[in-house]
Formats: sequence, structure tokens, C-alpha cells
Amino acid sequence: MKLRNLFAISIGLAFSSIAYSQETKTEETAASAPVEVIDRLNIPGPLTFNENEYFLTWSKQNSATWAQQQYILRDDDFKNYKELINISYFDKEIDIDNAAKQKVEYVEKRKERTQDKYSFVNVTESPDGKEIIVDYLVTVVPQEGESYAEYNIDRFKNFHTNEKKSFLIFSYSKRIAGELKYSSKALSKERSQLMEAVITTAIPVVTYKPTAVEAKK
Repeated sequence: MKLRNLFAISIGLAFSSIAYSQETKTEETAASAPVEVIDRLNIPGPLTFNENEYFLTWSKQNSATWAQQQYILRDDDFKNYKELINISYFDKEIDIDNAAKQKVEYVEKRKERTQDKYSFVNVTESPDGKEIIVDYLVTVVPQEGESYAEYNIDRFKNFHTNEKKSFLIFSYSKRIAGELKYSSKALSKERSQLMEAVITTAIPVVTYKPTAVEAKK
């Protein structure tokens, strides 16, 4: 199945800041996973994606209307993961076009700021306009540890149930460590297959019951 047949309308937006601070992946995932994790979204697990199982490893109540959960492979390392799924749920209406635009702006500005010559970003919209995918690649040279390339796919989706409106971002992230030119090229070759996997994955059913907002550290 070709990518253009999955989401027919591809948009090249020339924007560039971060969308509602929804992702604490990429370089921002630095904290160790807690010993006991609260399932704030009541999603039956483990998650199955691309024929692999992902286990809840981290969650946070960022605000009264925003909860976030992250999943990794059973034997993966949370601080230096190879693959990660992030689910951000917003118990309110959010403008999907603006959210996608802000994510693209963030990637573009990051590319300019870090002079990341391997970075790219694409926007793909569903034919019915109800979903948008922003996929992008970045490379990271940490102060400690091995350099890596990271490919991310963020799937933005609005939910309207009767008078209830909510917003969810299903994100998949994959890293390959090593020489940046090689790792970036290797991830780019996987783009079509991973995009298809994200697009065809059923969004988990969320039963949201907010917990106490965690204090900022």
C-alpha cells in the first residue's frame, strides 16, 4: 500500500515552535522511569504496534485537562530508548491545524538553531481533514553518550462525542545510534513503512479520569 493512498493530501508547510508542549521525547526525555506507573488514561496494555508490544513506563498529569503516557519495548532502556510510543490526551478542544503548525515550526527552528543538516519535516493530512500527521527527523549529539538520529511520527486527532470534545496525539519515535549520516539514511529508508504502521494503527480507547496535577520540579 503506497503512502499517497493512505493519506492523499500531503502539505509542505514552511512554518517553524513546539505544539502545546505535548512531547517529552527526543532530547527532552531525561528522567528515569518511576518504579510504579499510574495508568492515567485507562488504556489496556501492552500496546501492540507494528507487530511489537510496548509497555507503559512513564505517565504524568501535566494539567487538569492534559495527561501523558509513554511506552517502550520490554527490554528497552527508558533513558536511552530505541523505540517509544507517546500518547498525549487533552480533555478539551484544540485546533488541529494550529497544533500541527506549531510542531512544524518547532522542528524548523530547531534545525536552524542546531544546524542539523539531516533534519527534515513533513505534514500529511487525511482526506476527511480529521487527522494530521507530522513526521520529522532530528539528529542529537549529547554531552554524554553516543550520537543518534531520531525519527518521529506525530498523529493528531480530534474526538467529538455528543457534546464532548477532546484531542489526542499518538506519537512514535525510533532512534538509531552511531554515525549521523548513516543513521539518518537508515531511518529515512524506513519512513514509508513506519508511516503506514502509524496511519493504520487503531487509536487506543481512552477513559480519562484526571488525577492530581504533578508539581513542577
